[in-house]
Amino acid sequence: MSSVAPARSDQGEAPPPSRSVADRIFSVNLRQNGIYVAFALIVALFAILTHGDLLSPENMSNVLVQNSYILILAIGMILIIIAGHIDLSVGSVVAVCGAISAVLMVNHHIAWPLAVVLTLVAGAVIGAWQGYWIAYFEIPAFIVTLAGMLVFRALTLTVLGNQGIGPFPDQVRTLANGFLPGYFGNVGLGPLGGGDLFTLIVGVIAVVGIVGTQWRARQGRVGYGQKVEALPLFVVKMALAALVVMFIMVQLSRFKNMPVVLVVLTVLVLAYTLVTTRAVFGRHIYALGGNLQAARLSGIKTKSVVFWLFVNMGVLAALAGIIFAGRLNQAGPTAGTNFELDSIAAAFIGGAAVQGGVGKVVGAITGGLIMAVINNGMSLLGAPSERVMLIKGLVLLAAVAFDIWTKRRAGAAR
Repeated sequence: MSSVAPARSDQGEAPPPSRSVADRIFSVNLRQNGIYVAFALIVALFAILTHGDLLSPENMSNVLVQNSYILILAIGMILIIIAGHIDLSVGSVVAVCGAISAVLMVNHHIAWPLAVVLTLVAGAVIGAWQGYWIAYFEIPAFIVTLAGMLVFRALTLTVLGNQGIGPFPDQVRTLANGFLPGYFGNVGLGPLGGGDLFTLIVGVIAVVGIVGTQWRARQGRVGYGQKVEALPLFVVKMALAALVVMFIMVQLSRFKNMPVVLVVLTVLVLAYTLVTTRAVFGRHIYALGGNLQAARLSGIKTKSVVFWLFVNMGVLAALAGIIFAGRLNQAGPTAGTNFELDSIAAAFIGGAAVQGGVGKVVGAITGGLIMAVINNGMSLLGAPSERVMLIKGLVLLAAVAFDIWTKRRAGAAR
């Protein structure tokens, strides 16, 4: 009785068996949701080690306020990384833009709204300067921004005269450190005491928005015949997301209501998420990082996209510079030190691929929050600075190693 030999590849070996639908969905979920699982585990670990101090209302508010400028930088950085580039100058741009805002507001007494606008324009000009050399002269971004890191730090020292300038107007300090007033008063929360009603309403609206958006996205994939996770798993994910959001908002409502800078950050996250998921420009960014030559052949103006990405990064760095200077109530020559490393780490921990083409704005925010929780948790435990750096470095290495492992696993299973 004859037997049929198995089909063989060019190397004379049988092709690997195709993966099951469940295995493929699990792999996708592992890569997309692994960062959120890691974030939850890190928060739980430090909550236990600090006996709940990490999750206290005051500490949670401080974590968001103290790291807001890094989260703003992470939004712009992940777009740069998705496109296949890097920006090493953002820390120096934060410093020089903070210095410019201080000179305008404090030394020349320019009205703070106009000074803020002029500072953002200065950030855009800085971004355009770097974007021009990268996009149109095709000098590697690493080199251009490394030069920018030195040049703009020197300009900061020149503008400030190697000394701090302050204090800032009350409105700028409120932007960095202030809280929204209680519009509707407080509401009783049982054993938790009272909480700001407006903050709680915002939390409910956020939960409805998240669930509605994810449901529409899921239905859209179903309509196109794409594989989606099982409905019970989707419900569990949405329930967990709602629980996290409402827990954060309840804790904020119990302290000093919602921080003003959190409102700014929320607007930025929503806007840039829409740009990356719905706008043509966002699709072009992913196309550049995925395959530059294919993007050019498809008619995408790749140089223009790269140019505007760095203009955008300059504007966000200027905004972060204003917020950081307002928080300290002065612009100093050492402002922004290592901010570029923190924002890059946030992007990679949040799921950005080393080769580009992969990443999400929400992932970058999550990566930034992981760094913030590590900093804050280790501080609460009284750990020395060298131990904090050690843990952050290991987390960054683990995140990149996980990205490479998932890619190899997916390639080997094809």
